[in-house]
Amino acid sequence: MIDMKTQYAGLTLRNPLIIGSSGLTNNPERNKEFEKAGAGAIVLKSLFEEQIEMQSDVLMQESDYPEAADYIRGYVKANQIKDYLELIQKTKELCTIPVIASINCYKVDAWIEFARQIELAGADAIELNVFFMETDLTYNSDTTRDLYVNIVRKVKETVSIPVTVKISKMVGNIPALVQTLCVNGVDGVVLFNRFYQPDIDINNMQIVSGNVFSNHSDLSDTIRWTAIVAGKIPGVSIASSTGVHDWEDVVKCLLAGASAVQMCSAVYTHGGEIISQVLTCMEEWMHQAHYQSLEQFKGKLNYANIPNPAMYERSQFMKYFSNRD
Repeated sequence: MIDMKTQYAGLTLRNPLIIGSSGLTNNPERNKEFEKAGAGAIVLKSLFEEQIEMQSDVLMQESDYPEAADYIRGYVKANQIKDYLELIQKTKELCTIPVIASINCYKVDAWIEFARQIELAGADAIELNVFFMETDLTYNSDTTRDLYVNIVRKVKETVSIPVTVKISKMVGNIPALVQTLCVNGVDGVVLFNRFYQPDIDINNMQIVSGNVFSNHSDLSDTIRWTAIVAGKIPGVSIASSTGVHDWEDVVKCLLAGASAVQMCSAVYTHGGEIISQVLTCMEEWMHQAHYQSLEQFKGKLNYANIPNPAMYERSQFMKYFSNRD
């Protein structure tokens, strides 16, 4: 009997496959379909602090009363939060698998009260998606670390459910940041979030949106840093994300040290049926490899468990390609 249960960030999942935060998970009935297809957990669509502020700014531009700014901001935020709490409640009514709320934030105090409401609404955990694009030439990178830490501390003081952080692969020292977050009480990390991809339309001379979905080539960085972080920080709970498109990608992430794996673009592309396909193929692979549980191979190829850990480091690039003309 194949056992695919896994522990992620203090949650027990029936299998490691998590549907990542996106427009796909903004509907309770569709979330139930993901559960029926076999998903181990669901991360609800993020509520974006930045988006609420933009909507507030638009309404204020249309208003003839500048003094109404505070009222407008409060009204927009209250309505967005109300809708989000209803999404949590309705999804929890329909689903038995863990439901993880997601907040995309970049201010320390903006979402503390909201985090408390999320817990009361029934969410099983909170995923904090903390990132902002910093382009100031005088910016100190320590400020980014402090931002993550301060948000985690504040939220952990407020709620009792697990708190995870979805981080960017563009932060300077990923293992050091994860270690700092773990010391400050985070229950797990997601490697990595995916951002808006800009492109240039050379015919119309304007900036346009690039490819919305990830692809297989994105998986390399996900595997590299999952393996390094898992090897350097024993016991860390990692969900690999970005570039995961089939069952082999899921297995690779688990071998690198992930406890769970988030899928999003593949579900958009192939529909919810890919969930059961991935799980079926994983079970067959485990059976052929004589594995009865995930724990028997999870982390088997992480940074600490391979003879030459430098295989995961960029410094090896020239070594492996120097003999090519």
